[in-house]
Amino acid sequence: MHVETTSLAGVFVLRPELHRDPRGFFTRTFDAGVFDAQTGPDGVRTANFVQDSQSRSSKGVVRGMHGRAGRGEAKLVRCSRGAVYDVLVDIRAQSPTFGMTQAFILDDEGFRHLFVPPGFLHGFQVLSEFADVCYRIDREHDQAEDLAVAHDDPVLGIDWPLPVTLISERDAAAGSWAELLATLR
Repeated sequence: MHVETTSLAGVFVLRPELHRDPRGFFTRTFDAGVFDAQTGPDGVRTANFVQDSQSRSSKGVVRGMHGRAGRGEAKLVRCSRGAVYDVLVDIRAQSPTFGMTQAFILDDEGFRHLFVPPGFLHGFQVLSEFADVCYRIDREHDQAEDLAVAHDDPVLGIDWPLPVTLISERDAAAGSWAELLATLR
């Protein structure tokens, strides 16, 4: 498994090695030793993960932009089937990359995993006919800590690659980046 850094402080990509043969392929989708070595003794550890979740969405659907207040939420995200355009926004006020966004393609060909430390908004758009996205999360969900910013907020200026076909009622009611900034202060 290889580790790639990103332009966002604390975010990294795990790239599993695929071993192909006439039967198909084999890959290790997670390696605790590699993960723990990357996060270091004071970071999120493998043992901190308490929940695995999975979503399935169809082409053009956007889920996001979601985050958590309080201590935030670390997650390890991968697309187990299909392809998604995955976007992060740094909402950590003291971070050198505060307010910056970065997008990643996650798919079932490269099996890249995206580690998202606490303090980020996260969202994705499905690029394939449908996609399954898997999340490994370090905290139990507490609805009272949910944060959301509109996927089409003009200040964030996220350039979704496809026309948006569907968002949830919750995401349609999400506030602006400016409103989130006011709550973070």
